[in-house]
Amino acid sequence: MKGNYHQYYLYILSNKKNGTLYVGVTNDLERRMFEHKHKLVDGFTSKYYLDKLMYFEQFQYVNDAIKREKQLKNWNRQWKIDLIEKDNFDWIDLSSEWKL
Repeated sequence: MKGNYHQYYLYILSNKKNGTLYVGVTNDLERRMFEHKHKLVDGFTSKYYLDKLMYFEQFQYVNDAIKREKQLKNWNRQWKIDLIEKDNFDWIDLSSEWKL
Protein backbone atom coordinates (compact mmCIF):
# COMPACT_ATOMS: atom_id res chain seq x y z
CA MET A 1 0.00 0.00 0.00
CA LYS A 2 1.46 3.36 -1.01
CA GLY A 3 1.45 6.21 1.47
CA ASN A 4 -1.81 6.84 3.27
CA TYR A 5 -4.03 5.70 0.41
CA HIS A 6 -6.58 3.14 1.48
CA GLN A 7 -9.28 1.31 -0.39
CA TYR A 8 -12.69 0.43 0.92
CA TYR A 9 -15.47 -1.35 -0.86
CA LEU A 10 -19.21 -1.38 -0.70
CA TYR A 11 -20.44 -4.69 -2.10
CA ILE A 12 -23.64 -6.60 -2.81
CA LEU A 13 -23.81 -10.38 -2.55
CA SER A 14 -26.48 -12.79 -3.69
CA ASN A 15 -26.94 -16.53 -4.05
CA LYS A 16 -28.54 -16.43 -7.52
CA LYS A 17 -30.23 -14.09 -9.99
CA ASN A 18 -32.97 -12.17 -8.16
CA GLY A 19 -32.05 -14.04 -4.98
CA THR A 20 -31.49 -12.80 -1.45
CA LEU A 21 -29.31 -9.66 -1.29
CA TYR A 22 -26.69 -8.59 1.23
CA VAL A 23 -24.97 -5.19 1.36
CA GLY A 24 -21.62 -4.90 3.13
CA VAL A 25 -18.38 -2.91 3.44
CA THR A 26 -14.80 -4.15 3.62
CA ASN A 27 -11.24 -2.90 3.20
CA ASP A 28 -10.15 -6.08 1.38
CA LEU A 29 -12.70 -7.36 -1.11
CA GLU A 30 -10.74 -10.46 -2.15
CA ARG A 31 -10.21 -11.57 1.46
CA ARG A 32 -13.85 -10.89 2.28
CA MET A 33 -15.05 -12.91 -0.71
CA PHE A 34 -12.79 -15.78 0.36
CA GLU A 35 -14.44 -15.66 3.78
CA HIS A 36 -17.93 -15.64 2.27
CA LYS A 37 -17.19 -18.46 -0.21
CA HIS A 38 -15.70 -20.68 2.51
CA LYS A 39 -18.48 -19.88 5.02
CA LEU A 40 -16.01 -18.37 7.49
CA VAL A 41 -18.52 -15.65 8.38
CA ASP A 42 -21.33 -16.86 10.63
CA GLY A 43 -24.70 -15.23 10.25
CA PHE A 44 -26.92 -14.01 7.46
CA THR A 45 -24.54 -14.57 4.54
CA SER A 46 -23.65 -18.16 5.44
CA LYS A 47 -27.24 -19.01 6.39
CA TYR A 48 -28.52 -17.99 2.95
CA TYR A 49 -25.42 -19.08 0.96
CA LEU A 50 -24.67 -15.53 -0.16
CA ASP A 51 -21.28 -15.97 -1.82
CA LYS A 52 -21.64 -14.42 -5.27
CA LEU A 53 -20.36 -10.88 -5.77
CA MET A 54 -22.94 -9.06 -7.87
CA TYR A 55 -21.83 -5.45 -7.49
CA PHE A 56 -19.20 -3.31 -5.81
CA GLU A 57 -18.01 0.27 -5.52
CA GLN A 58 -14.56 1.45 -4.42
CA PHE A 59 -13.86 4.33 -2.00
CA GLN A 60 -10.76 6.00 -0.63
CA TYR A 61 -12.33 6.85 2.72
CA VAL A 62 -14.08 4.39 5.00
CA ASN A 63 -16.71 6.97 6.01
CA ASP A 64 -17.78 7.33 2.38
CA ALA A 65 -18.15 3.55 2.02
CA ILE A 66 -20.17 3.32 5.24
CA LYS A 67 -22.37 6.25 4.18
CA ARG A 68 -23.07 4.52 0.86
CA GLU A 69 -23.76 1.21 2.65
CA LYS A 70 -26.34 2.88 4.89
CA GLN A 71 -27.90 4.53 1.84
CA LEU A 72 -28.25 1.21 -0.03
CA LYS A 73 -29.55 -0.62 3.03
CA ASN A 74 -32.41 1.91 3.09
CA TRP A 75 -33.18 1.38 -0.59
CA ASN A 76 -36.02 -0.84 -1.65
CA ARG A 77 -35.16 -4.18 -3.20
CA GLN A 78 -35.97 -3.14 -6.78
CA TRP A 79 -33.55 -0.21 -6.65
CA LYS A 80 -30.76 -2.61 -5.60
CA ILE A 81 -31.70 -5.01 -8.39
CA ASP A 82 -31.66 -2.12 -10.88
CA LEU A 83 -28.22 -1.06 -9.62
CA ILE A 84 -26.85 -4.59 -10.09
CA GLU A 85 -28.43 -5.05 -13.51
CA LYS A 86 -27.17 -1.70 -14.82
CA ASP A 87 -23.63 -3.17 -15.06
CA ASN A 88 -24.22 -6.88 -14.42
CA PHE A 89 -27.45 -7.77 -16.20
CA ASP A 90 -26.81 -11.53 -16.16
CA TRP A 91 -25.91 -11.60 -12.45
CA ILE A 92 -22.43 -13.00 -13.08
CA ASP A 93 -20.34 -13.63 -9.94
CA LEU A 94 -17.76 -10.85 -10.33
CA SER A 95 -15.32 -12.79 -8.15
CA SER A 96 -15.57 -16.04 -10.10
CA GLU A 97 -12.20 -15.53 -11.83
CA TRP A 98 -10.38 -14.71 -8.60
CA LYS A 99 -8.19 -17.32 -6.94
CA LEU A 100 -10.25 -17.78 -3.80
